[in-house]
Amino acid sequence: MGGTVLLTGGAGFLGRHLLKELRLTGAQVRALSRRPETDAVLSGLGAEPVRGDVTDPDSVRAAMVGVEAVFHAAADTNTWSKRNAAQWATNVGGIENLLAAARAAGVGSFVHTSSVSAYSHLVHETLREDVPQRGRESWINYERSKHAAESAVRASGLPFIVFQPAHILGPGDTHNWSRLFVLVDRGELPGVPPGSGSFADVREIAKAQVRGWRERRYGEAYLLGGAHASFLELITQVGAMLGRRVPRRALFPWALRGYARVQVGLAALSGREPKITPEAAEFTAHHLKVDSSKAIRELGYRETPLPELLADTLAWMRSEGMLR
Repeated sequence: MGGTVLLTGGAGFLGRHLLKELRLTGAQVRALSRRPETDAVLSGLGAEPVRGDVTDPDSVRAAMVGVEAVFHAAADTNTWSKRNAAQWATNVGGIENLLAAARAAGVGSFVHTSSVSAYSHLVHETLREDVPQRGRESWINYERSKHAAESAVRASGLPFIVFQPAHILGPGDTHNWSRLFVLVDRGELPGVPPGSGSFADVREIAKAQVRGWRERRYGEAYLLGGAHASFLELITQVGAMLGRRVPRRALFPWALRGYARVQVGLAALSGREPKITPEAAEFTAHHLKVDSSKAIRELGYRETPLPELLADTLAWMRSEGMLR
């Protein structure tokens, strides 16, 4: 498929992999760039950087001219309630700006990176695409914002495809789970969260999204999960691969939640961002299970075994000087 694709979040973790996969199809990628620093990154990956921000409707309209498809991967993943208004402006206001500009420009497809968070931590069963979402009911702003954004895409009238990734791992991670792995490497991990997760390979997520677009799976949503493991199992494997000692037991949920409340109280006095928030504590106390069978069946999605995924992630981190 040729044509021009507008990509948001192209300099981010998932965005860089999406950019690579899109270029492999022969698409010309125009990437929204908020800062001069990201221009060089995007250009180096083969994209045309254009100055803009999803919260600025004028810049979005200008970037949308001549575009065949939109891949929206930008998001504010903040968990500190002090920044809720800015997060809503990006995650919800941003999607509304993109959808309005896409309709006006006659864009042929809109590929939206949502999240399992649209379902919310309030759902305790294994997630499948037909499980009712409860993000609108959540007290966590990120979950509410992801639910609202996905709902806007579904109601947009555009040919859309929605992707809902779980916990994302893989080469290129500098700000997500890699921060936890750096603490393990330094022997500074204070404790292990009590929950569990579904760990998805960023490379496979990008491939599934581009394949869904190429096959025009409009009107569909796909959960993209992976190996299920407790956070203790995850950290234990990372510790073994790095040759570092790690805690043998996970924290009690009540202890984690209490510590988070104390941190937020201290942040109110200091003005500095807390080390952990009640929202983040709730995410990591939750037990997330995801059924990816629809994406496996229809898009050839692959759930990378956790040891393989961790080995690839740590090897990349070591090559970047992030590990000792």
